[in-house]
Amino acid sequence: MDTLIGQGLVALEMIVDPGSFERDVVGAKQFTDESYGPGAVVGTAKLAGETVTVIASDADAFNEKFPVVYAGIIGMEEGYKMASAVYASIAADADKPAAKKRPLVLVVDTPGNGPGKVEEIFGMNKSTGAYQLALAEARLAGHPIVAAVIGRAISGAFLCHGLQADRIVALDAKFGTMIHVMPLTSVSRIIKKDIEVLEDLSKSNPVFAAGPQFFFKLGGVEELVPEIPDLRGVVVAQVAALRDAKAKGEATGPQGRAALGAARGGRVTRPQVAAKMAAEFASVADTYRPQTA
Repeated sequence: MDTLIGQGLVALEMIVDPGSFERDVVGAKQFTDESYGPGAVVGTAKLAGETVTVIASDADAFNEKFPVVYAGIIGMEEGYKMASAVYASIAADADKPAAKKRPLVLVVDTPGNGPGKVEEIFGMNKSTGAYQLALAEARLAGHPIVAAVIGRAISGAFLCHGLQADRIVALDAKFGTMIHVMPLTSVSRIIKKDIEVLEDLSKSNPVFAAGPQFFFKLGGVEELVPEIPDLRGVVVAQVAALRDAKAKGEATGPQGRAALGAARGGRVTRPQVAAKMAAEFASVADTYRPQTA
């Protein structure tokens, strides 16, 4: 197999225990309306014998109500459906100790959000925001969340389906894996820089580059997966490592990526800026503290 791009369901079955995936059932919630958010794949499976919630996007699905939702794009309904699966996971394990809360595995292969006029009017931002919030709440509640990038992780879709995970792993770039916030053509239009300038910057600055190896340098990807058959083992190992990290109170998710990026040499300026901002705030903090009599 040369690539898993557009094969999120195949990747899902490769990661979980064989034959264990039950679609459209998460805890006590059943997703019975097949026409609602068809591009979102949610369900329950076993991973090394442990119950997990799995969330992915289906590149073969097409949402007839929203024509821009195809090829793995996460639309408004898809975002809400994915968020519902997360909250169903939280509810299912609400009475369990943190060490027993089910992991969430996000299979990431999406070219973006691509909202049309209708979605923008109805509130596409609320949908993606709801999904981000759900994942953040699950992560903080103790659920280990691992995002496995097996194809494309682009723009706002990756923001809601991936970046709130505790850990992100990605297949090597040789499989066509791509991670970036925005194509250079779009960046060029927005910041008014020639595309040639940005292409040169992308060779030396990971912020402008698109491959998973650059995101790894920024600290956004915890581990690069060298071969497709290794994917399952990496996800299993990351879940186990997260159990240990959470038990020790170590920073995971967005909180830990800045330090990781700095250690890898990809975010050398950020710590300096953060330190300067903290120092400037400390110098005036007393001005804003409530005055006591």
